[in-house]
Order: sequence, then structure tokens, then C-alpha cells
Amino acid sequence: MEINLSIDFTLVRNKLTEFIRTEIARAGFSHAVVNLSGGIDSALSFTLSVEAIGAQNVLAIRLPYKTSSADSLEHAQMLIDKAGCPSLTIPITDMAEALIRLDPGMSDIRKGNIMARTRMIVAYDQSQAFKGLVIGTGNKTEILLGYTTLYGDSACAINPIGDLYKTQVRSLARTLGIPEVIISKPPSADLWLGQTDEGELGFTYDDVDKLLYLLVDQHCKPEACVEAGFERDFVRRVIDRMHKSQFKRSMPPIAKISTCTVGVEFLSPPVWEP
Repeated sequence: MEINLSIDFTLVRNKLTEFIRTEIARAGFSHAVVNLSGGIDSALSFTLSVEAIGAQNVLAIRLPYKTSSADSLEHAQMLIDKAGCPSLTIPITDMAEALIRLDPGMSDIRKGNIMARTRMIVAYDQSQAFKGLVIGTGNKTEILLGYTTLYGDSACAINPIGDLYKTQVRSLARTLGIPEVIISKPPSADLWLGQTDEGELGFTYDDVDKLLYLLVDQHCKPEACVEAGFERDFVRRVIDRMHKSQFKRSMPPIAKISTCTVGVEFLSPPVWEP
């Protein structure tokens, strides 16, 4: 069974930059805001946004917490300096700690969720100040696995990289000249010391991307994936994560009391024709 995660770099690059230009204009904006973590995903969304609408129209925000890696700040600054875009550095420690210190026994997961949501509060505040749309930085792998904080790093106005698997993000990033030090470092949300994506997930992005490609893009049955060489327990764990995180990929359900709820059935507002 063939697993082909290769992409046409020129085609994808053009599609994504056009998507950014079109969707920002459609919303009546001309600027964008990106939370720049120093990781590869935000680096790619940022670089595509700069290419799409120009560096002067993209605000990059660095949002360190007290345990954030110095490398993360440095890598984000490398991208800012290269692009020559406006930027802000806003530490979130005091904001997050105001809530964290209310519960001395708080788990790392809860703390991480607070940090992610605090960062998005800042992004949307700057969205208003800069008059720009918040650009998403979540890739397809994270979205399918639910490896994201609802209303935290998953929040955005548009997401240019949400249909790219992590391995495809790496490949496209190289063609766009994103520094190798950013591409090759272990993926991490940088939420606590020593935290890595693959350590938390319990498997590598390379492995899970291939499985997800079969399950999602090729519509393969789980048994077919096992026959293709994937361990049965691995297939089960990935499918279980997908099921448990489905609520993160859907708009909140609205209770219907009429035939015109504000949801799928009400896709666009009426057209005023004087």
C-alpha cells in the first residue's frame, strides 16, 4: 500500500498565499497577526502571511512564559529580523500566574491550557489594536489528533496550514527558506521544561502522519492499516484520539427552536437590495 505524502511545493505555496490574501480581504481586513512561538508551524504560517500581504502588514507577537526556552525567543526573533515586520514581545507570566497560583496542585496540562489561552487573549487584543486577522498555526496532524487547546492555540480567523501534515509542514518550510535550526529541533509547545510533542503523544509525527494519511486521505479501514504494517495497538490509539477529540473540530452545537438557527443551515447573511 503506497503512502505518498509528497506535495507540489510551488502549487501549495501559491494556493496558501492566495488563500491568505483572499480570506483577509473577504473579511474586510488588510493586516494579519501571528503568535510567533519559535516553532516550525507558526514560522510557516508567518512566512506565508508575509509573502501574501507584505511584511509591513503582519504583526508578529512573542509571548514568553517564565519557563519558556530562550531558544524559542531567539528563533522567533530570527524570523522577525529577516522579514522586517512590526513585532511585540509581551510576557504572559503575570497574567497566567494570577490564575495558576489559585491552585497549588494544578497539573501541567491545566497550566499549559491556561498559557495557550492567555496567549490567544493577547493575540485577539492585538488583532483589534492592529486591525488584523489572527492567523492559525495548527497543522493537520495536530487537528486530527486533538493535540491542541480549544480556544487557545486552535483559535484563529483563518488557518493556512491546517490541511498540511507535520511532515509536509517541514518540507514546505525548507523550500521557503525557514532556518534549519527551527525545522530540525524537536517539536514542542514549550509549555513546561522538557516538554515535547512526541514525548506527550507517545509516537513520532513521521509514523502517525503515514497512518493518518491511510485513514483519512485514503479512507482505509483499520484492519487494512494493520495489514500495511502498522501495529494494531498504535492504530487503535490513534483512532481513539480522533474520536475523543471530534468535539474540537466542530462548532458548538446549537439547540434548535426554529428552522433558521445560526449554523450550517444559515451559511450567509441576506443580501440588501435597495
